[in-house]
Amino acid sequence: MQDLIKVLFDHPDFMVVHKPCNVAVQNEANQSGILPLLCQQLNIEKLWLVHRLDKVTSGILILAKHAKAAAVFGQLFEHKQIEKYYLAISSKKPKKKQGTVKGGMKKVRDGKWMLDSTDSNVAHSQFFSFSISPSIRLFLIKPLTGKTHQIRVALKSLGSPILGDSLYKADTSDRVYLHAYCIRFEYKGQNISVCCSPDFGALFKTKEFENTLKNVTSPWLLQWPKYKLSPINNNAN
Repeated sequence: MQDLIKVLFDHPDFMVVHKPCNVAVQNEANQSGILPLLCQQLNIEKLWLVHRLDKVTSGILILAKHAKAAAVFGQLFEHKQIEKYYLAISSKKPKKKQGTVKGGMKKVRDGKWMLDSTDSNVAHSQFFSFSISPSIRLFLIKPLTGKTHQIRVALKSLGSPILGDSLYKADTSDRVYLHAYCIRFEYKGQNISVCCSPDFGALFKTKEFENTLKNVTSPWLLQWPKYKLSPINNNAN
């Protein structure tokens, strides 16, 4: 039986939930997606998806309760008025410990993407990284665009594919270590910030990880580089 999905924030117009790892947002051939699971759990008829997470990604997902709220979130995402922060773990040392990854997203074979030097379909991410142990590094990533596989490709380009992400040739593990950690935005005059620590994955349960995470409980307070406002789309990571 599927465990109950955690509702992190409940508003009359929308909810913020913790999507489990390895649960898709929509139904698949052999597995229910999070939308029908939540509707059944909460005994409601319909929820509106306003952004996406990859099946392998756990963490924060916003769902609108009606079409008008979905339209509002569409505008918030389009105008970059929703801040998103992700956690990822890699077993490979990055080319640089913090900074920016920017490039054109190009689709290649087997469902993978890669970065190139063109100005087409540009993905833009900022990150900090922290040593958890001599061979394990934690990344805090702030995507400024919303391209498919953006964070997975960004870390691959740094030489640090996300642990467990076999699609991008990472070391095998008990899960893909990518988690949607925090979200922050203003909705109809109300400032909203929601954070959600991961609850699945052996490395996400170590004392070393928990101690490191204490340094980034409010990730928006870090000294992120300034960036120019431009529209984004809302695909998954």
